[in-house]
Amino acid sequence: MRRLLALLVVLIAAAGTSSAQQPQPQKPAAKPPAAPTKPAAAAKPGPKSPFTPPAFKITVATEAAFPPFNYLDRKGIPAGFEMELAQEACQRMKAECEFAAFKWDDLIPGLLDKKFDMILSSMEVTSERRKRMGLSRRYYLSPGAFIAQKGAPFDGPPSLLRNKRIGIQKDSTHADWADKSFRRSAQLKRYNTLAEALNALATDEIDAVFGDKVQLWLWSQKAEGKCCELVGQDIKDNQTLGIGVAAGMRREDAKLRDAFNKAMGEMVSDGTYRKINEKYFPFQLN
Repeated sequence: MRRLLALLVVLIAAAGTSSAQQPQPQKPAAKPPAAPTKPAAAAKPGPKSPFTPPAFKITVATEAAFPPFNYLDRKGIPAGFEMELAQEACQRMKAECEFAAFKWDDLIPGLLDKKFDMILSSMEVTSERRKRMGLSRRYYLSPGAFIAQKGAPFDGPPSLLRNKRIGIQKDSTHADWADKSFRRSAQLKRYNTLAEALNALATDEIDAVFGDKVQLWLWSQKAEGKCCELVGQDIKDNQTLGIGVAAGMRREDAKLRDAFNKAMGEMVSDGTYRKINEKYFPFQLN
C-alpha cells in the first residue's frame, strides 16, 4: 500500500514538472511608430502669360451694308474700311473686340440698350445724335465733289461750272450747298436719287453732278460710269455738308471714348491710317 502511494506521488510530481517546462505563448511584438507624414508640396503656378490682359472687352456694331466702308465678307463677318480701322484701334486700346451686324434703324437703340458698346457705320455727326449718345472724334470725312464727262473743261474751281447744268439729289446736304453756291449762276437739275442724276450725266442730259466724293468715285469705277471722272477741287463746308463721321458710344463710357480717340490720333500720326485708307481709296479721307 505504501509502495502504491509513493508511486502516485512520483507520477504527480513528474506531470507538474512537464507542464512547467512547456513554452508559453508569446505576445506579438509592438510595431514601431510610423514616421510622420510630410505635407504635400503646394502646386507651382503655371507660366505667366506673355500677353497683357485686355483693358476692354467690347462689341462693335455696324450695318454691314455700305461697301467699301462696311459689309459682310464671304464668311459673314463684318469687314471693310471702317472695320479695319476698328481692328487697329482695338489693338492699340488693348481691347478684346467682337464685331456684329445690325439693321441701320437698330443701331442707336441697340447701343442705348447695351446690346453692344460702339457703332462704326459711317454715322454722320449731327446735333440730334450728340443729344442721344457720346461721339468720338471724326475718323473720316468724304467731301463734296463734282463729276463730269471725261475731257470736260471743268477740272478747276467750281466757278467753271457757272451757267452749266448741274445735277443734284433733292433734299440732301449737297443740294443745300449747291443752292447756296449756284442758285443764280447755274442750272440746278434735281433728281430723286443720286443714281438718277448720274444716269442723266451718262446720257449727256446734264454737264456735271455734285455729291459725295466717295459715292461719285465708286460709280466711276463701274461699267456705267466709265464715261466720267471726278473734276475740280474737294468741297468742305462744315455748316452745310457736315463735319464727317464718328463712332457712337454711350455717354457714360467716357473711358472707352477717350481710348478710341487716342488710338485714332496715333494711327493718323504714325501713318497707319494712311496705309489702311490707300487699300480702299485713291484719295485721303481724314
